[in-house]
Amino acid sequence: MHLAVNRVTQTGKAISQDERVTNKEALRMHTYNGAYASFEENIKGSLETGKLADMVVLSESLLSASPDKIKDIKVDITIIDGNIVYERN
Repeated sequence: MHLAVNRVTQTGKAISQDERVTNKEALRMHTYNGAYASFEENIKGSLETGKLADMVVLSESLLSASPDKIKDIKVDITIIDGNIVYERN
């Protein structure tokens, strides 16, 4: 997500700045659009009744985070199949 929103390399060099997307667009690319690309949007990619319950709880909102801070957001909890499989101390 960080690269899609910022379009900079690890060394800080800007690349294809005209291809940057918003935080919301990047989140959709990595959730619903990924499920759609694998023909699985009916079972994953969004939080809806009847879909798989794989998700993460983050230390802050990806939608309101400053683009340059996205890479610093921490995973607090990971849930797979409705079960907590990781919890950050």
